[in-house]
Amino acid sequence: MAENVLELKNLNVKFELEEDTVEAVNGISIHLDQGETLGLVGETGAGKTTTALSLLRLIDSPPGVMECDKMEICGEDVLAMNASELEHIRGTLVSMIFQDPMTSLNPVFTVGQQIAESILRHEKVNHEEAWKKAEDMLELVGIPRERAIEYPHQFSGGMKQRVIIAIALACSPKLLIADEPTTALDVTIQAQILHLMRELKEKKNTSVIMITHDLGIVAETCDRVAVMYAGKIIEEGTLDEVFNHTLHPYTEGLFNSLPNIKNRTARLRPIHGLMPDPTDLPEGCAFAPRCNYATEACKKRRPDLVTFTGTHKAACLAYEDKDFHIERGKKNG
Repeated sequence: MAENVLELKNLNVKFELEEDTVEAVNGISIHLDQGETLGLVGETGAGKTTTALSLLRLIDSPPGVMECDKMEICGEDVLAMNASELEHIRGTLVSMIFQDPMTSLNPVFTVGQQIAESILRHEKVNHEEAWKKAEDMLELVGIPRERAIEYPHQFSGGMKQRVIIAIALACSPKLLIADEPTTALDVTIQAQILHLMRELKEKKNTSVIMITHDLGIVAETCDRVAVMYAGKIIEEGTLDEVFNHTLHPYTEGLFNSLPNIKNRTARLRPIHGLMPDPTDLPEGCAFAPRCNYATEACKKRRPDLVTFTGTHKAACLAYEDKDFHIERGKKNG
Protein backbone atom coordinates (compact mmCIF):
# COMPACT_ATOMS: atom_id res chain seq x y z
CA MET A 1 0.00 0.00 0.00
CA ALA A 2 1.34 3.45 -0.97
CA GLU A 3 2.47 5.76 1.80
CA ASN A 4 0.20 8.73 2.49
CA VAL A 5 2.41 11.78 1.89
CA LEU A 6 -0.16 14.59 2.17
CA GLU A 7 -3.51 14.77 3.94
CA LEU A 8 -5.17 18.18 3.77
CA LYS A 9 -8.75 18.70 4.92
CA ASN A 10 -10.94 21.80 4.67
CA LEU A 11 -8.28 24.48 4.18
CA ASN A 12 -9.61 28.04 4.28
CA VAL A 13 -7.44 31.13 3.79
CA LYS A 14 -8.61 34.73 3.87
CA PHE A 15 -6.80 38.05 3.95
CA GLU A 16 -8.38 40.61 6.24
CA LEU A 17 -7.66 44.06 4.82
CA GLU A 18 -8.80 47.43 6.15
CA GLU A 19 -11.74 47.72 3.78
CA ASP A 20 -12.37 44.17 2.49
CA THR A 21 -11.77 40.51 3.25
CA VAL A 22 -10.27 38.46 0.43
CA GLU A 23 -11.58 34.88 0.44
CA ALA A 24 -8.60 33.27 -1.28
CA VAL A 25 -9.10 29.56 -0.49
CA ASN A 26 -12.46 28.09 0.45
CA GLY A 27 -12.55 24.55 1.80
CA ILE A 28 -9.76 22.78 -0.12
CA SER A 29 -9.04 19.10 0.65
CA ILE A 30 -6.16 17.16 -0.97
CA HIS A 31 -4.90 13.59 -0.57
CA LEU A 32 -1.57 12.55 -2.12
CA ASP A 33 0.24 9.20 -2.05
CA GLN A 34 3.97 8.54 -2.40
CA GLY A 35 5.26 8.92 -5.95
CA GLU A 36 2.00 10.48 -7.16
CA THR A 37 1.75 13.73 -9.12
CA LEU A 38 -1.29 15.97 -8.72
CA GLY A 39 -1.95 18.75 -11.20
CA LEU A 40 -3.53 21.81 -9.57
CA VAL A 41 -5.13 23.69 -12.47
CA GLY A 42 -6.87 27.03 -12.68
CA GLU A 43 -6.65 30.55 -14.02
CA THR A 44 -4.79 33.36 -12.29
CA GLY A 45 -6.39 34.20 -8.94
CA ALA A 46 -7.95 30.76 -8.40
CA GLY A 47 -6.01 30.24 -5.15
CA LYS A 48 -3.39 27.73 -6.35
CA THR A 49 -0.29 29.49 -5.00
CA THR A 50 -2.02 30.43 -1.74
CA THR A 51 -2.82 26.74 -1.23
CA ALA A 52 0.83 25.83 -1.82
CA LEU A 53 2.15 28.50 0.56
CA SER A 54 -0.31 27.28 3.19
CA LEU A 55 1.27 23.81 3.09
CA LEU A 56 4.58 25.44 4.02
CA ARG A 57 2.87 27.69 6.60
CA LEU A 58 4.18 30.74 4.73
CA ILE A 59 0.98 32.82 4.84
CA ASP A 60 1.78 36.16 6.48
CA SER A 61 -0.43 36.82 9.50
CA PRO A 62 -1.70 39.48 9.57
CA PRO A 63 -3.32 40.01 7.10
CA GLY A 64 -3.62 36.29 6.33
CA VAL A 65 -5.86 34.04 8.42
CA MET A 66 -5.55 30.28 7.82
CA GLU A 67 -8.01 27.72 9.17
CA CYS A 68 -7.72 23.99 8.54
CA ASP A 69 -9.17 20.80 10.02
CA LYS A 70 -6.12 18.67 9.17
CA MET A 71 -2.73 19.23 7.54
CA GLU A 72 -0.33 16.29 7.70
CA ILE A 73 2.79 15.65 5.64
CA CYS A 74 4.16 12.10 5.99
CA GLY A 75 2.10 11.73 9.16
CA GLU A 76 3.54 14.90 10.74
CA ASP A 77 0.97 17.41 12.04
CA VAL A 78 2.05 20.65 10.35
CA LEU A 79 -0.59 22.70 12.17
CA ALA A 80 0.91 21.82 15.57
CA MET A 81 4.50 22.72 14.63
CA ASN A 82 6.39 25.68 16.08
CA ALA A 83 8.69 27.94 14.02
CA SER A 84 11.78 25.77 14.55
CA GLU A 85 9.98 22.58 13.54
CA LEU A 86 8.57 24.27 10.44
CA GLU A 87 12.05 25.39 9.39
CA HIS A 88 13.21 21.79 9.68
CA ILE A 89 10.49 20.26 7.47
CA ARG A 90 10.92 22.93 4.78
CA GLY A 91 13.49 21.28 2.56
CA THR A 92 13.40 17.84 4.17
CA LEU A 93 9.74 16.79 4.06
CA VAL A 94 8.45 19.43 1.64
CA SER A 95 10.14 21.79 -0.84
CA MET A 96 8.81 24.34 -3.28
CA ILE A 97 9.93 25.55 -6.69
CA PHE A 98 8.71 29.15 -6.87
CA GLN A 99 7.30 30.78 -9.98
CA ASP A 100 10.06 33.07 -11.22
CA PRO A 101 13.58 31.61 -11.56
CA MET A 102 14.92 35.10 -12.36
CA THR A 103 14.17 36.40 -8.85
CA SER A 104 14.39 33.23 -6.75
CA LEU A 105 18.19 33.20 -6.46
CA ASN A 106 20.37 35.55 -4.39
CA PRO A 107 22.58 37.51 -6.83
CA VAL A 108 25.51 37.95 -4.39
CA PHE A 109 26.14 34.25 -3.68
CA THR A 110 27.35 31.56 -6.07
CA VAL A 111 24.86 28.89 -7.06
CA GLY A 112 26.99 26.30 -5.27
CA GLN A 113 26.80 28.29 -2.03
CA GLN A 114 23.02 28.54 -2.31
CA ILE A 115 22.58 24.78 -2.80
CA ALA A 116 25.10 23.99 -0.04
CA GLU A 117 23.29 26.32 2.37
CA SER A 118 20.20 24.12 2.29
CA ILE A 119 22.29 20.96 2.79
CA LEU A 120 24.20 22.45 5.74
CA ARG A 121 20.98 23.53 7.40
CA HIS A 122 19.26 20.17 7.23
CA GLU A 123 21.98 17.50 7.18
CA LYS A 124 24.83 16.64 9.56
CA VAL A 125 27.70 17.36 7.18
CA ASN A 126 30.69 19.73 7.12
CA HIS A 127 31.22 22.50 4.56
CA GLU A 128 33.39 20.34 2.30
CA GLU A 129 30.79 17.55 2.18
CA ALA A 130 27.98 20.04 1.59
CA TRP A 131 29.88 21.62 -1.31
CA LYS A 132 30.54 18.23 -2.91
CA LYS A 133 26.85 17.33 -2.64
CA ALA A 134 25.94 20.73 -4.12
CA GLU A 135 28.17 19.93 -7.11
CA ASP A 136 26.55 16.49 -7.38
CA MET A 137 23.09 18.10 -7.40
CA LEU A 138 24.12 20.44 -10.21
CA GLU A 139 25.24 17.45 -12.28
CA LEU A 140 21.96 15.69 -11.46
CA VAL A 141 20.03 18.55 -13.09
CA GLY A 142 22.36 18.68 -16.09
CA ILE A 143 24.79 21.47 -15.13
CA PRO A 144 28.59 20.82 -15.04
CA ARG A 145 29.87 20.78 -11.44
CA GLU A 146 32.56 23.32 -12.38
CA ARG A 147 29.84 25.97 -12.67
CA ALA A 148 29.11 25.83 -8.93
CA ILE A 149 31.45 28.80 -8.42
CA GLU A 150 29.46 31.00 -10.82
CA TYR A 151 26.79 33.57 -9.92
CA PRO A 152 23.12 33.58 -11.00
CA HIS A 153 23.64 36.35 -13.59
CA GLN A 154 25.97 34.00 -15.49
CA PHE A 155 23.12 31.53 -16.11
CA SER A 156 20.26 31.57 -18.60
CA GLY A 157 16.62 31.40 -17.46
CA GLY A 158 16.44 27.64 -18.06
CA MET A 159 19.71 27.07 -16.19
CA LYS A 160 18.47 29.16 -13.25
CA GLN A 161 15.35 27.02 -13.08
CA ARG A 162 17.57 23.90 -12.98
CA VAL A 163 19.48 25.44 -10.05
CA ILE A 164 16.16 26.10 -8.25
CA ILE A 165 15.19 22.45 -8.78
CA ALA A 166 18.60 21.36 -7.44
CA ILE A 167 18.05 23.44 -4.27
CA ALA A 168 14.53 22.06 -3.84
CA LEU A 169 15.67 18.43 -4.19
CA ALA A 170 18.99 18.72 -2.32
CA CYS A 171 17.65 17.11 0.87
CA SER A 172 15.39 14.57 -0.89
CA PRO A 173 11.96 15.91 0.20
CA LYS A 174 8.97 13.57 0.20
CA LEU A 175 6.75 16.28 -1.33
CA LEU A 176 7.76 18.74 -4.05
CA ILE A 177 5.49 21.69 -4.87
CA ALA A 178 6.22 23.10 -8.34
CA ASP A 179 4.51 26.48 -8.80
CA GLU A 180 4.37 27.18 -12.54
CA PRO A 181 7.94 25.82 -12.97
CA THR A 182 8.10 26.64 -16.70
CA THR A 183 6.74 30.21 -16.56
CA ALA A 184 8.84 32.71 -18.58
CA LEU A 185 10.79 29.91 -20.29
CA ASP A 186 10.68 29.25 -24.04
CA VAL A 187 9.01 26.10 -25.33
CA THR A 188 12.23 24.11 -25.84
CA ILE A 189 13.49 24.85 -22.32
CA GLN A 190 10.02 24.09 -20.91
CA ALA A 191 10.20 20.61 -22.42
CA GLN A 192 13.68 20.06 -20.96
CA ILE A 193 12.62 21.16 -17.46
CA LEU A 194 9.50 18.93 -17.50
CA HIS A 195 11.57 15.95 -18.73
CA LEU A 196 14.10 16.61 -15.97
CA MET A 197 11.38 16.75 -13.29
CA ARG A 198 9.88 13.46 -14.50
CA GLU A 199 13.28 11.77 -14.37
CA LEU A 200 14.05 13.07 -10.88
CA LYS A 201 10.60 12.06 -9.63
CA GLU A 202 11.15 8.50 -10.87
CA LYS A 203 14.64 8.29 -9.34
CA LYS A 204 13.62 9.62 -5.92
CA ASN A 205 9.94 8.49 -5.86
CA THR A 206 8.94 12.02 -4.86
CA SER A 207 5.32 13.12 -4.68
CA VAL A 208 4.63 16.29 -6.68
CA ILE A 209 1.97 19.00 -6.72
CA MET A 210 2.25 20.62 -10.16
CA ILE A 211 0.60 24.06 -10.12
CA THR A 212 -0.17 25.30 -13.61
CA HIS A 213 -2.78 26.77 -15.94
CA ASP A 214 -1.42 24.72 -18.87
CA LEU A 215 -3.48 21.58 -19.52
CA GLY A 216 -0.75 20.27 -21.83
CA ILE A 217 1.71 20.18 -18.94
CA VAL A 218 -0.88 18.36 -16.82
CA ALA A 219 -1.47 15.73 -19.52
CA GLU A 220 2.27 15.15 -19.81
CA THR A 221 3.26 14.99 -16.15
CA CYS A 222 0.33 14.26 -13.81
CA ASP A 223 -1.48 11.19 -12.48
CA ARG A 224 -4.46 13.08 -11.04
CA VAL A 225 -5.99 16.51 -11.66
CA ALA A 226 -7.74 19.02 -9.39
CA VAL A 227 -9.36 21.98 -11.14
CA MET A 228 -9.68 25.14 -9.01
CA TYR A 229 -12.04 28.06 -9.44
CA ALA A 230 -12.54 31.00 -7.07
CA GLY A 231 -10.68 29.30 -4.24
CA LYS A 232 -12.43 25.91 -4.48
CA ILE A 233 -11.72 22.58 -6.16
CA ILE A 234 -14.61 22.18 -8.57
CA GLU A 235 -13.52 18.94 -10.29
CA GLU A 236 -11.04 16.24 -9.32
CA GLY A 237 -10.09 12.82 -10.65
CA THR A 238 -7.55 10.79 -12.55
CA LEU A 239 -6.13 12.15 -15.78
CA ASP A 240 -8.48 9.93 -17.79
CA GLU A 241 -11.55 10.86 -15.73
CA VAL A 242 -11.06 14.63 -16.00
CA PHE A 243 -9.76 14.77 -19.57
CA ASN A 244 -12.00 12.16 -21.21
CA HIS A 245 -15.12 12.23 -19.00
CA THR A 246 -15.36 15.90 -18.09
CA LEU A 247 -18.09 16.74 -15.57
CA HIS A 248 -17.91 20.40 -14.58
CA PRO A 249 -18.93 23.17 -17.04
CA TYR A 250 -15.81 25.19 -16.14
CA THR A 251 -13.52 22.28 -17.03
CA GLU A 252 -15.51 21.84 -20.22
CA GLY A 253 -14.88 25.52 -20.98
CA LEU A 254 -11.14 25.09 -20.43
CA PHE A 255 -11.00 22.30 -23.01
CA ASN A 256 -13.21 24.21 -25.47
CA SER A 257 -10.80 27.15 -25.36
CA LEU A 258 -7.86 25.00 -26.53
CA PRO A 259 -6.88 24.85 -30.23
CA ASN A 260 -7.91 21.66 -32.04
CA ILE A 261 -4.90 20.36 -33.98
CA LYS A 262 -7.14 17.92 -35.89
CA ASN A 263 -9.45 20.69 -37.12
CA ARG A 264 -7.47 23.85 -37.80
CA THR A 265 -10.54 25.72 -39.08
CA ALA A 266 -12.49 25.24 -35.84
CA ARG A 267 -12.99 28.44 -33.86
CA LEU A 268 -12.00 28.65 -30.21
CA ARG A 269 -14.85 28.94 -27.72
CA PRO A 270 -13.57 31.04 -24.82
CA ILE A 271 -15.23 31.22 -21.40
CA HIS A 272 -16.98 34.60 -21.36
CA GLY A 273 -16.67 36.91 -18.40
CA LEU A 274 -14.18 37.01 -15.53
CA MET A 275 -13.63 35.14 -12.29
CA PRO A 276 -15.62 36.79 -9.47
CA ASP A 277 -13.99 39.29 -7.12
CA PRO A 278 -12.70 37.27 -4.11
CA THR A 279 -13.84 40.10 -1.83
CA ASP A 280 -17.42 39.69 -3.07
CA LEU A 281 -18.11 36.07 -4.02
CA PRO A 282 -21.63 35.20 -5.26
CA GLU A 283 -24.15 33.70 -2.86
CA GLY A 284 -24.45 30.55 -4.98
CA CYS A 285 -22.06 28.80 -7.35
CA ALA A 286 -19.09 31.08 -8.12
CA PHE A 287 -19.13 29.95 -11.78
CA ALA A 288 -22.87 30.51 -12.30
CA PRO A 289 -22.52 34.01 -13.89
CA ARG A 290 -20.34 32.51 -16.66
CA CYS A 291 -22.04 29.10 -16.99
CA ASN A 292 -24.16 28.13 -20.01
CA TYR A 293 -26.09 25.63 -17.89
CA ALA A 294 -26.81 27.76 -14.79
CA THR A 295 -30.29 27.68 -13.25
CA GLU A 296 -31.88 29.85 -10.56
CA ALA A 297 -30.83 27.25 -7.97
CA CYS A 298 -27.18 27.69 -9.01
CA LYS A 299 -27.36 31.38 -8.16
CA LYS A 300 -28.65 30.70 -4.64
CA ARG A 301 -26.80 27.62 -3.36
CA ARG A 302 -23.11 26.68 -3.42
CA PRO A 303 -22.55 23.09 -4.60
CA ASP A 304 -20.48 20.58 -2.61
CA LEU A 305 -17.67 18.51 -4.11
CA VAL A 306 -19.20 15.03 -4.40
CA THR A 307 -17.98 11.72 -5.87
CA PHE A 308 -19.69 10.43 -9.02
CA THR A 309 -17.73 7.42 -10.29
CA GLY A 310 -14.48 5.95 -9.01
CA THR A 311 -12.37 8.85 -7.79
CA HIS A 312 -14.10 11.39 -10.04
CA LYS A 313 -15.56 14.33 -8.11
CA ALA A 314 -17.33 17.52 -9.18
CA ALA A 315 -19.09 20.47 -7.54
CA CYS A 316 -22.12 21.17 -9.72
CA LEU A 317 -25.82 21.33 -8.75
CA ALA A 318 -26.82 20.19 -12.24
CA TYR A 319 -25.82 16.62 -11.43
CA GLU A 320 -28.47 16.39 -8.74
CA ASP A 321 -30.78 15.84 -11.71
CA LYS A 322 -29.92 12.25 -12.69
CA ASP A 323 -31.08 12.80 -16.27
CA PHE A 324 -28.80 15.78 -16.77
CA HIS A 325 -25.51 15.14 -18.56
CA ILE A 326 -22.95 17.57 -19.91
CA GLU A 327 -20.95 16.80 -23.00
CA ARG A 328 -18.36 19.25 -24.23
CA GLY A 329 -20.07 22.05 -26.09
CA LYS A 330 -23.50 20.40 -25.81
CA LYS A 331 -26.36 20.38 -23.29
CA ASN A 332 -28.67 17.42 -22.85
CA GLY A 333 -31.61 16.84 -20.53
